[in-house]
Amino acid sequence: MRAETPLIDRTLAIARVDWSPSHRQPSVARLASATVIAMLGSLAADAILVAIGTHIFPGTAGYEHFRFDDYAKLTIIGVLGGAAGWPVLTHISSAPRWVYGWLMVLISLALFLPDAWLLVRGQPPRAVVVLMAMHVAIAVVIYCAMVFVAPVRGIRRRR
Repeated sequence: MRAETPLIDRTLAIARVDWSPSHRQPSVARLASATVIAMLGSLAADAILVAIGTHIFPGTAGYEHFRFDDYAKLTIIGVLGGAAGWPVLTHISSAPRWVYGWLMVLISLALFLPDAWLLVRGQPPRAVVVLMAMHVAIAVVIYCAMVFVAPVRGIRRRR
């Protein structure tokens, strides 16, 4: 079991997880505000991308996954998940913005898998491209809301 420790330690070091950051957590009020901003911004980005997508690709108008109630549920779940991850990262990492950014990229790529499944099942490729753009837009909105509205605070003072 001890042989695994250097690999785990090296992996955590690369991921910048050091368990003792010198900064303070974002305030609860800022986290709540950032979550609301991320939710509203993500839903707005979705609606804009659906409007642009159906304008550029008229054949996608009426696509089932472009209905507000369809994408809003998944967007809200995604935003809540992303928002929950930010305070965890600020607690365990001295470089939470860096880690959060990479996690957003990796999670967005993972969310392309259901889109690929839609393509395999014969869904319109142009509509699926819009769904993929929605995933990326949501990740950017969540990232910006969390790191700019609920940033880590100054250096923690030792007593």
